[in-house]
Amino acid sequence: MSDNELQREWAGELARLARSGAISRREVLRKASVFGLSLPLIGAVLAACGSDDDKTSGSESPTTAGGSNTTAATQSSSSGSATPASTPASTPAGQGGTLAVGALTPSTEVDPVIGYDAASIAIFQLTHEYLIWLNPDFTLRPQLAESWTPEEAGKRWVVSVRKGVTFSDGTPLDADTVKASFDRLLDPDSESAALSAFDGVLEAGGITVKDPSTVVFDLVRPYADFPYLISANTYNTVILPKDYTGPYQDHAIGTGPFVLTSFSATDGAKFSRNETYWDTGKPGLDGVEIKFYKDPQAQVLGLQSGEVDTQVTSIISLLTPVANNPDFTIDQVNGTGVNVFTMRVDQAPFDKKNIRQAVATALDRQAINDTLSNGAAALGNDHLLAPAYPASPTDIPQREIDLDKVKELLAGESVSFKLTFEPPLKDFAVVIQEQLKQADISVELDQRTSDEFYAGDQATDTPWLFTTANLVGWAGRAVPTQFIIPMIKSDGIWNGSKYANPDLDAAADAYDATTDEAEKKKQAKIIAEAMHEDTPVIITDWSASVRPYNSKKWTGISAHPSSFVDFNDVAPV
Repeated sequence: MSDNELQREWAGELARLARSGAISRREVLRKASVFGLSLPLIGAVLAACGSDDDKTSGSESPTTAGGSNTTAATQSSSSGSATPASTPASTPAGQGGTLAVGALTPSTEVDPVIGYDAASIAIFQLTHEYLIWLNPDFTLRPQLAESWTPEEAGKRWVVSVRKGVTFSDGTPLDADTVKASFDRLLDPDSESAALSAFDGVLEAGGITVKDPSTVVFDLVRPYADFPYLISANTYNTVILPKDYTGPYQDHAIGTGPFVLTSFSATDGAKFSRNETYWDTGKPGLDGVEIKFYKDPQAQVLGLQSGEVDTQVTSIISLLTPVANNPDFTIDQVNGTGVNVFTMRVDQAPFDKKNIRQAVATALDRQAINDTLSNGAAALGNDHLLAPAYPASPTDIPQREIDLDKVKELLAGESVSFKLTFEPPLKDFAVVIQEQLKQADISVELDQRTSDEFYAGDQATDTPWLFTTANLVGWAGRAVPTQFIIPMIKSDGIWNGSKYANPDLDAAADAYDATTDEAEKKKQAKIIAEAMHEDTPVIITDWSASVRPYNSKKWTGISAHPSSFVDFNDVAPV
């Protein structure tokens, strides 16, 4: 079967599922983008869908459909009643001024290969690009890749590289450069977080160049959602020059819309418009300035004072003053970021399932949501299928606080443990400690610096993977098995609970291999039920991502589930 025939077959299957009501119009767009279907094929599938069951605009397209909920703050309402945000304007290139952006001081080195904090990612996303961009609604948009096509039932993926693109120093982009970027990430010595994303899917040596504009990825096993792994969803996969060695601030040569002009590890970074950017007419801004703040409160004050116009990341509970200011809009999207409460199932007291279940049942999830997220987060149910995922099961009873049930599970046993965490999760740790105290479960808080928390041998003794119980903040993933494979599979590279379940392992592999939506939901339910019952980790809620901005001055700014930045369409009011 040829590539075009395979795509037509998948298009026909999407149309059949849409007509039967098995998937929504938005999910059609999402799957069509994953399969790399051409625009004519996507149009034909959408035509077969009939009415828009998501109540979205009929003008929605695969590259512009969004899942954001933009609200403009009003001073006249104490509850922050909303009015629609203004529509992004079309601004001639280079006439948009400089956007000032607040960010917390990076906790890691600002480097595309190893950086993982939000500020670092935002910085290199301004100067560098991905093969594929991840939209806020989890659809995919071509960036440096013009197309991607599956072969061999999804075990091989052929990517066409965009022609005519150059790096900011004039070096042309080609397939060899793309291959070098992924070879660098797959090197075991790279220390890149991308290694976990590709674990069990793509190995070193699995990438070849077919011709100057074509890269071939041969996978370890069929993986229907592979385009997500080579998109911005795996945030370290920006395409770098073949000879990149770092440090970033000295070698910030990319294909992106901006060029780094200055960098200070304590103060921030400044960028000017890339005059040779391949996407004609973009960006509209003349430049971007990112200013570092030591803590979230200082960052909010910077926003209120006008020192910055928007933020990379925000804590919802701190934004009440901004929400009541008519000059600001707060854009919000449902996300898949999550703080995971991990328990070692191979160590007392958590080697007993009833103890793990008791701790989970003693937590008031809605109170945690209200306290830490102003009620904006989605409740978690102790499995890794976020409500935002299409395959997430809806018929597993929501675990709720039940102190009588806790007593029954504990059966008179006294439980105490140490909870290890890094500073950003201190508030979460304190809430857990106070809530478990009401159930006579004693928790000793063990705060480490971020450097200490992630230090040590990652295979034997690092605190974030080897303490009895800990809290870890995970950035959002567009594909659930990007959580499940490293975190909860028996051989997962980041399996801090030391949990092992062959049935879950098999279901995770089956989920990745199939393109059939019914089969995905079947395997997702197996995974979710196993995790909910065995409770190796506790998931109290899934993050909502917000991005406040001064809407009196700017349009085109939006939130992203992973706090990514895309300022190409930002314009002055």
